[in-house]
Amino acid sequence: MKLSEEEKQDWLDTASSEKLREDFRQMEKNRHNPLMVDGQVDLDRLVAFLTEVNAAFGHQRKPFCKIIDRDMRL
Repeated sequence: MKLSEEEKQDWLDTASSEKLREDFRQMEKNRHNPLMVDGQVDLDRLVAFLTEVNAAFGHQRKPFCKIIDRDMRL
């Protein structure tokens, strides 16, 4: 996909926008890592998170079952 000169200039203008840069600075300042407390990883929170992830994704995989159909349409 080729960009027109107008589109290229629009992207360049957007990239150099001070307002956009300030918005990203504000987002960075306000971001929150739920596993961190006072700049340190809270192990209780980490273990709770990993336990939940394991409960969601750690189940036994189901055996592959081949799909048998002669007329498959999307």
